[in-house]
Formats: sequence, C-alpha cells, structure tokens
Amino acid sequence: MLQSKLFGKTRRESPKDEVSKNAQLLIRAGFVDKASAGVYSYLPLGLRVLRKIEKIIREEIEAIGGQEALFPVLMTKDLWEKTGRWEKLNDILFKLKDGSDKDFILGPTHEEIITEVAAKNILTYKDLPLAVYQIQNKFRDELRPKAGLMRTKEFIMKDLYSFHENEQDLDLFYEKAKKAYLKIFKRTGLTAFSVEASGGDFTDKYSHEFMVKTKAGEDITFLCELCGWARNKEIIENTKTCPDCGGKLKQEKTVEAGNIFKLGDKFSKDLGVYFVGRDGLKKLAIMGCYGIGTGRLMGTIVEAVGDEKGIIWPDSVAPFSAHLIYLPSTDSKMDKKVKLTADKIYQSISKKGIEVLYDDRTEMSTGEKFADSDLIGIPFRIIMSERMLAKNQVEVKRRGEEKSKFISIKEIVKFLQDELD
Repeated sequence: MLQSKLFGKTRRESPKDEVSKNAQLLIRAGFVDKASAGVYSYLPLGLRVLRKIEKIIREEIEAIGGQEALFPVLMTKDLWEKTGRWEKLNDILFKLKDGSDKDFILGPTHEEIITEVAAKNILTYKDLPLAVYQIQNKFRDELRPKAGLMRTKEFIMKDLYSFHENEQDLDLFYEKAKKAYLKIFKRTGLTAFSVEASGGDFTDKYSHEFMVKTKAGEDITFLCELCGWARNKEIIENTKTCPDCGGKLKQEKTVEAGNIFKLGDKFSKDLGVYFVGRDGLKKLAIMGCYGIGTGRLMGTIVEAVGDEKGIIWPDSVAPFSAHLIYLPSTDSKMDKKVKLTADKIYQSISKKGIEVLYDDRTEMSTGEKFADSDLIGIPFRIIMSERMLAKNQVEVKRRGEEKSKFISIKEIVKFLQDELD
C-alpha cells in the first residue's frame, strides 16, 4: 500500500474532546474517525486491524465447535417482551417504529433472536450440544460514552451462544471457552487473566471476566501474587489474603476484554427451546453466552502496549508487517536512484506476501516521516536513504526497540520472513 494514497491522514495534535489514550492515538494515526459521541468510523488501517482480530477469534472459537452465522440487528418488540427485557433494558435500548407503526429495537445483544432460531432447530438430544456465534454490530444507548473504543453507543462484538442437555455439559463447554478466550488474548498480544465476577440476573453462580492490566482501566481487580487467583472488586470479600493459597492480594486497575456467562434455562424457557431427551421426556436446553468486543479489544491493545510516541501493534494484528520509508535526497540524480531502489524493495517484499506500507511521500520531512511511523506503530520500520544506498543496505528497526539493524538490500525479504515466522 502506498502511503501517499492511503485514506486517512495522521494528525500532530490530539483531538480535544478525547481523553483516553486509545482514542487519541487511533484518531491521530488515522485508524478511526469520530462521527459523534460513542460512534466511530473505521478507516482502512483500523479495519485491517479489526479483520485480523476477527480472524484469530474465528479460528479459536471454531476450534471448540462454534459455527458462524449472522443475525439481524433489527428485532421486533414482541420477541423482547417474551423475555421481559423490552422494559427491563429500556435505558440502553434504541427503540424505533417502522412505517406501519410496528415497534423494533437495534440489538444491544442477541440472546433473544438466536434462542428463537435455536428453538426451531433443536428437536432432540442428538442436536446438542450446539454452539453458534456471530460477529455483528451492537447498539446501546450509553448516556456517557467514554474511553474511546472501550465504551461506545455502536460497537462490534463476537457473541457466542451454546445450548446443552444439562448443566454438566455446559460446565465442560464453559471451561473450553475459557481456555479459548485466553488463547485469543495471548495471540492478540495481551496478557489477560480470568476473574470471577457476579452472574448478574442470569445465575447465582459466578461469571468470568477476562481482565487486562492498564492504567486506563475502569475496573478494580484483586489478584493473588502467588497462584493467580483473581476476583472482581464488586464481589470480593473483606480479606487481604487469597482464599486458595493464602497469598497476598494485590489491587490492580484493569479493563475488561471479554466475558462469559452461564445463562441456565432463562431464555430457553421464555422462548421455548425444548428437546426430547435420552429418556424420551421433553426438556429445556441449558445455555451459555460468551462475548468479546472486537473494537474494544483493539482499544485495549492500544492502551496496554502503546508508548509516548504512539501505538505498538503486536505482529499478529498489525495493519501491515513492515513500514518502508523512502527518504528523498537533496541531489536530484541521487534521489532518482534512492526512489528506484525503494520501489524495488517494496515490490520484492510485496511479492513474497508480506504486507507493507510504503511511505513514498515526497513532501514530508525525515522527522515527520519517523514521527508518523512511530505513531502508526507497524512492527518493522525499513529506511531507504542516500546513505543506506551507498552501503547497499537498509536500516531496520522494530517498533518499541531503541537499536536499529543494518541489513543488505538482498537480504531484507529473508530477514522479514524469519522475524515474522
């Protein structure tokens, strides 16, 4: 991709109406654009990151048996009245009427409609267990959207729903989902830990939230320094030691990157998900739900691993693997050689399937180009200049590291392949 053609420009100054690190950096670097409070557009750089996050999620969720589907955002009032949530969630629902005065909502979550569809397809115990997921837009009327992509009115979520014969089968899948979540966060460059939290309105058992340490965290989590036991502040008992091993508990600011719940038979009962059991009797399916906000995860990565210069993308989700920077020469004849060499490097890297953003801009100073590169946060910066051409080398620097390496032009492709393998 030629940076001169990239849709989305970098900015020197932070937006005045954003205080969170993730919003400031993502807007300044041209990944997102703020449409209104709690509503963002994903520009090409941002969408590339989202797609890579989605790919990792799909791989891990399908590895535990999840099947991808896609359900409507627009849902009817009667469906939500059956579960009692038309009024119960009134404060966050976006409600609207169609031309025939029929009531609808824009889905803040999808338990209702997925359960309704499941009721038509689950007939006997042979249809269970079943796990269905989607990656879909959600809408919640947050009165005070804040923290950039961490709390918005419109957001994208991976929501998985599982259906089971009994509690024991749900427990087994729940543990698989917990492990899959930890793999997802590890692959996206985050160190996350599962935390016991309130089950809310659905269950008297604990749910689990997946927390990442960050100074921008909205939650307080108590962690055991010895065994890793963790619990949300909301449900912590008045103790300073771990109930499992007796270790000292440490209080940390965290951000929630995902959550999982055991729903029991609440939605199955309301929407009629019955099946014929092994004993020939009619029974209610037992449910679980599992959510990860993809935009929220993107914001969490920026909060957790960025620095004062900008974003530092993990290799797995970076919009490009390499950022090739051409530095114009003041000598016009020499400049043509430098530019021609940079063009050839760009072509050779691209032909090997390595994603590269090529800063071919001629009007920017060296300092501006380096500042943009640090801000955007692509893993490897490759510099081609008059000085480098004289040595038949390129200067390579990994984002977040201080020292550069000097690699021969012929070896740059192999170097990147080895580093990104």
